[in-house]
Amino acid sequence: MLLRSTLIYGPAILLTRISALLLLVVMTRLIDQTEYGLLTLVVTVGEMTDVAVTNWLRIALLRLGGKGDVSRGSLVLAGQVLLGSTILALAVSVIASAVIVPERWDEFAIAVCSYLIAGAIGRFALTVLQMQQRHSVYSVLETLRGLLQFVLPVAAAIMLKPSFLTVSLGSSLGALIAGIVACVMAFRLVVTGPSRFTRKEFFALGVPMVVTALAGFGLNSAERIFLKIYYDAGAVANFAAIYVLARQPIDMIANAINMGAFPEVVSRFDEEGREASAKLLSQLMALMMRLCLPVAAMLIALDSDITRLLLPSDYHDVRLLFPLIAFSVLCANLTTFVYGGVIHAHKRPWLLIIVTSLGSVATIALSLLLIPAMAELGAALALAGGSAVALVGCIVISQRLTPVPVPWHDIGKSVVIATSTGLVAALTAALLGHAPPILPLAAGGTAGAATFFALICMFYPAEAMLFIDKIKSRLPNS
Repeated sequence: MLLRSTLIYGPAILLTRISALLLLVVMTRLIDQTEYGLLTLVVTVGEMTDVAVTNWLRIALLRLGGKGDVSRGSLVLAGQVLLGSTILALAVSVIASAVIVPERWDEFAIAVCSYLIAGAIGRFALTVLQMQQRHSVYSVLETLRGLLQFVLPVAAAIMLKPSFLTVSLGSSLGALIAGIVACVMAFRLVVTGPSRFTRKEFFALGVPMVVTALAGFGLNSAERIFLKIYYDAGAVANFAAIYVLARQPIDMIANAINMGAFPEVVSRFDEEGREASAKLLSQLMALMMRLCLPVAAMLIALDSDITRLLLPSDYHDVRLLFPLIAFSVLCANLTTFVYGGVIHAHKRPWLLIIVTSLGSVATIALSLLLIPAMAELGAALALAGGSAVALVGCIVISQRLTPVPVPWHDIGKSVVIATSTGLVAALTAALLGHAPPILPLAAGGTAGAATFFALICMFYPAEAMLFIDKIKSRLPNS
């Protein structure tokens, strides 16, 4: 089931992540480092505000609204809450803009507010599609969003003034168009009926998640804010560019796994009990390690070639950033998708306040200690430390609710696969070290990928055959 849902959501998530990577490559050349740093801060502030004020609606709807037929009453109630929370988010973002970027707060506020409005519409519609189990439609619309959020910002930068504001507005317009199309597709199949939950139940589940997000301020990109305070937008740009390159491939796989897994985890918990849910989470952890660790190993092995090929020379000082960011992303995905899933299944999201508070305090403390002297490296160390603390805290808390069996045997195999994949990629790339970066990157990536697939076929022949059959079924005349 997990592999099947991963293959369904994978292509769309892959295309949106590729779109983000291509946008990084293009924008670091179309706009200067300061403008790119401000663009990154728009996304940072937008995400932080969105997570705190509106993102909880997705989890609450998936947890309380059920799956299959979605009633109009449920969406009306959720829509009213979304409207109020979005207005609050806009107010918060304007204040944050004045504090973080006082020299250009008006442009910054416009960009962040546009980001929040477009994101709220799209997320609401896509959540309804998830509830309706319309995975293929969801995948197509995410692909559309990724395409629009690449084409429109690039067009805006070329045809209009190449600044962070025009690029950000172009991206928000792309998200808005995709969101409106998603709304039309989702609301066509909404059934008439009352809400399946009360406003009280909705807020009882949602308020702790809002508090959790606020407590997690330090854990969610706060290191970029400190970089702006201690240095400038250029330092933010350098860190953020490497962060995107190291994060996107890992996040792409983890999100593809979780898109179908989360609704199934809570459904099994309700229908079959905690043991069935814990078993599925254990399988999720094994699959995540099996796919994400080799990707992280290849990113680390090829980091210098990746940055030489994809980024301008101003962004090439990346020593230790790739392994630290990859470690942080792995910790965050385990925290959110595996152990955090236990807490959501038990409908006790307030426990996540403890988790995020621990991670936030650790990240902020390490940022204050390390960033003034170590700049981007200090930010990466702070992020890694905070992510590790949050993971340990979430493990301790979730194990008291429902222990998730750790698939040590699978993780051991994954470590062997990842180590072998990374070593082969690094050694192959080293043979072409003096060539243009595309050659060692292509050679190392190909050798690493071949090693990965060979070892997967050796250790997991059944899953490998399922993957091959799934690919064949999508080919013409198959």
